[in-house]
Amino acid sequence: MEKIIDIEDRIPTLKARRRRRTNRKFSILLLLFVTTILIVLYFQSSYSQIQTITIGGAVLVPKEQYMEQSSLKLGESMWGFGVKDIREKIEQNDWVKSVEVDRNWLTAVHIQVDEYKQVAYMEKEGHLQSILENGKFLQTDGQVLPIDGPIISGFDDEKIRIRLIKELKKLNIEVLWMISQINYTPTTNDAYSIQLFMNDGNEVLSLIPSFSEKMNFYPSIVSQIEPGVKGVIDLEVGSFFQSYDALYRPKETTEEEAVNGEVVEEDEEQTP
Repeated sequence: MEKIIDIEDRIPTLKARRRRRTNRKFSILLLLFVTTILIVLYFQSSYSQIQTITIGGAVLVPKEQYMEQSSLKLGESMWGFGVKDIREKIEQNDWVKSVEVDRNWLTAVHIQVDEYKQVAYMEKEGHLQSILENGKFLQTDGQVLPIDGPIISGFDDEKIRIRLIKELKKLNIEVLWMISQINYTPTTNDAYSIQLFMNDGNEVLSLIPSFSEKMNFYPSIVSQIEPGVKGVIDLEVGSFFQSYDALYRPKETTEEEAVNGEVVEEDEEQTP
């Protein structure tokens, strides 16, 4: 037999449940109201404004240039700019590989730039211009650059220049620093012929496709040459060295050759 519960017995339970439901709604509304007030106060306070902008990774150009390109200014809203927009603006530079833009804490913005490395220099329009690892020139507007790579000459063809740069990137750093200048010297037989002048006084002849593979052995090759002797190292086919003395010093006329020459002259004079 089912037990019949009087409605009067259930009234306290219903009232308590209704009260809890009402309190929950009120708490939610109060939370939303307080949150809205805090958001309004936040956007009206200095805590929603950019107070610090930092630039990391700037080596090739001044930090101020990246700051100008970002269009960010102190005092502007932390949420009034798009991270993607700033990244795309800065990545338009030929010397920029990638960019990261982060909002740090409440009032700081950090821009981290990853630049292409300098691998060589080339004289252009009366100034030494940096050549980057992507084959592009860094426009310096007359800026004085530290010479920490070889100067290349004659590489006006971008395809040839990029081919050389790929080889330079494969060189051991100590070998790269030993190179003073690289001249492009194409011939009818080979369009990839190059001539190198080394900081130690030697000259090297090579071909671009096999350049890095053979040049990485340069310190070993030089160690086998007699100390103090300088000359031309030909790496085009194998590895051949010839001193400057053997190449450029005039042949000395021996005493026997001089005597024979005088005899010939006398004989010629006696001939009727």
